Amino acid sequence: MERLDILVTYDVNVTSEDGRSRLARVAKICKNFGQRVQMSVFECRVTKAQLEDLEAKLLKVLEPDKDSLRIYNLVGGREKCLRVHGQDKYQDFDDPLVI
Repeated sequence: MERLDILVTYDVNVTSEDGRSRLARVAKICKNFGQRVQMSVFECRVTKAQLEDLEAKLLKVLEPDKDSLRIYNLVGGREKCLRVHGQDKYQDFDDPLVI
């Protein structure tokens, strides 16, 4: 099964209580699919079906007139698309998970 490396970024308007609630729900959804690498940025390795599920769940929460969602396909994988300067707390998806 082919997996895609994607970058999910979002900006949620938090000037209201409802906005702060949406922000928390968006982060929780993203955590179920990948790992946070910056405050509103997640790197995910997903199948096409998982990508569709992720996007559908996020679109149910976000308000298009107030919020923004961007999903980037990292063609060739994270390693070929990324240069990191400073802290990188990324955990390789293929490494064993130690709890």
